[in-house]
Amino acid sequence: MKTTPSEVLTTLSSLRDYIRWAASRFTEANVSFGHGTTTALDEAAALVLHTLYQPYNLADAYLNSVLTLTERQAVIDMIDRRINERVPAAYLTHEAIFAGLSFYVDERVLVPRSPIAELIEQRFSPWVEEEQVTRILDLCTGSACIAIACAYAFANADVDAVDLSADALDVARINIAKHQLDDAVTLYQSDLFNELPSTRYDVIVSNPPYVSLGEWAKLPAEFRAEPDMGFKGGDSGLDLVLRILVDADNYLAEQGILIIEVGSSAETLQNAFPDVPFYWLNFELGGDGVFLLTAEQVRLYNTLFLAAL
Repeated sequence: MKTTPSEVLTTLSSLRDYIRWAASRFTEANVSFGHGTTTALDEAAALVLHTLYQPYNLADAYLNSVLTLTERQAVIDMIDRRINERVPAAYLTHEAIFAGLSFYVDERVLVPRSPIAELIEQRFSPWVEEEQVTRILDLCTGSACIAIACAYAFANADVDAVDLSADALDVARINIAKHQLDDAVTLYQSDLFNELPSTRYDVIVSNPPYVSLGEWAKLPAEFRAEPDMGFKGGDSGLDLVLRILVDADNYLAEQGILIIEVGSSAETLQNAFPDVPFYWLNFELGGDGVFLLTAEQVRLYNTLFLAAL
């Protein structure tokens, strides 16, 4: 027999109780995760703590704190919304954490969750020398989370961030202002490289649309609630990836590197170019499908990439 809302209010009292209850409800309702959390318990903790204005790293000692009736109702309402609306939790809280930084998000952008965050925190070591990085390009920037994280990691570098979506760029501006990085991050509305000035970058990094149309049609509701242009990469998933591979040669510095996330299309890409030595990066915190090529490799295989367009 299901517990009624009034029973939840009167029988559950502590922060720990409500996190456990929320996790059970998510599991029962077959809620999908993958927007910063991977389990029902993690998602429950994130939503409950946010609703109560508590930090995500709240000490365990506070989990036994008793909630007021008003707080309990607020938590119940938030959990109900997550289940009924089937949108990523970040759209309900308007916050996502990426590379240890807080970002504003809403339905105009994908929720930040790329494993590229780990690379940025490592300052792309050992592939570049931090002090020699002066220009960075983030293609398909969305919320600008990658660009902003790069600006923090490389304080002396200029970061250009590109997106075709005017809506996404509006969110990016909110985040640039939030982090007070107007002087470090420059936004461009552009179809990839098309509207960029002629310049060379030490690092080009991108999390472009890479989901095949067939795969996109099968995604859970939470993913389909995000902007579809952030997912759809054509029949193969590689339409934009191929364009980046072709044009990056004109924008990479001599010792530059190109990093692209292709996620579930990694096997498709490697099979399409079996002779290209894509370096598939490993992540301690989870995630895959991100490759690195040096400027020399991009140049060496440019004809091959061009022939595939």
